[in-house]
Amino acid sequence: MRNGFTTGSCAAAAAKAACYMLLTGRKKEKIDIITPKGITFHASIVDILRGERAVQCAVIKDGGDDPDITTGAHVVAKVSFLEGQEAGTEGRILIDGGIGVGRVTKPGLDQPVGNAAINHVPREMIEREMREVCHVLDYHEDLAVEISVPEGQKLAESTFNPRLGILGGISILGTSGVVEPMSAQALKDTIAVELRQKKALGQKAVAVSPGNYGLDFMKKTYDYDLDRSVKCSNFIGDTIDMAKQMGFEAMLLTGHIGKLIKLSGGMMNTHSKEGDCRMELLAAAAIYAGCHAKTAKDLLDAVTTEEGVKLLSEAGILEATMERAMERILFYLRKRAGDGMQIECMMYATDYGLLAESPGAQSLLQELKG
Repeated sequence: MRNGFTTGSCAAAAAKAACYMLLTGRKKEKIDIITPKGITFHASIVDILRGERAVQCAVIKDGGDDPDITTGAHVVAKVSFLEGQEAGTEGRILIDGGIGVGRVTKPGLDQPVGNAAINHVPREMIEREMREVCHVLDYHEDLAVEISVPEGQKLAESTFNPRLGILGGISILGTSGVVEPMSAQALKDTIAVELRQKKALGQKAVAVSPGNYGLDFMKKTYDYDLDRSVKCSNFIGDTIDMAKQMGFEAMLLTGHIGKLIKLSGGMMNTHSKEGDCRMELLAAAAIYAGCHAKTAKDLLDAVTTEEGVKLLSEAGILEATMERAMERILFYLRKRAGDGMQIECMMYATDYGLLAESPGAQSLLQELKG
């Protein structure tokens, strides 16, 4: 599969080209940079606007074969001269964000509150590429570079940025400079960012949910907004590991039975490609609870866990089955967490509401609600 290049690489390439055009007066439509991974990015330069004191140009983001929502976005760099430099000082390169680049409003992120959401590796890349041009051209004065993404504000609505307190646009990201297809690691990195942010805000306990499935139920029943939870997607085991490593004292996992029933079989990654044994595990819990053979067969033939819950309710063994399922879920959650971190769980269904909860779940939920 084809690799792509990060928004950080695009920003660095655009900044290098704009810097070259500003200092030489020559047009530049192709430029190369070396990514932190050591791979050369051969960038095409578009949307060139040249003036006496500033030059602006763009690189169109290509995420390769990764399903990256920023693919096709224009990452724009505007490089301009600055006045007022102190005598004898090395020229500074001042980096900021413009339209479509988010701004940090909460602590615990890569950049401090108030800064543009241009992470430290892209900042280092931008400065390194611009200084290379300055060195070759023997230029030692101050320069400013503004990174913008015209499509950024709209794109940000489909990212985690609003949840993280990054407002007004996307982030300029990347540690390797290269986008590798099917970046499960990127999701894990986002989970880690959310956890670090909660920790930076002083939280000792954290709520975790695979997603917003059941948002209305949690809000109406417990007046708890799932948007306050860290979204762990399918990576429940990895999230437990990260939370424990970061020093959280407690974690509350809330989720729909369709995801959480898999935990009763020890599956800590609930993606269907890792295994889809929902109905088998539900049937196993029902058999333990004393169901008839026909009910077990009906469960195995059911397509969804919601249908399975209905069958269990009709058979009069829903409560006993859910108690058994939660017992096994807690066994595996606590085995993964080990000593030193309390872990509680609440499991629900869309049509039936709360199905089961661990003994300490309610008190931990109240603590998290503050």
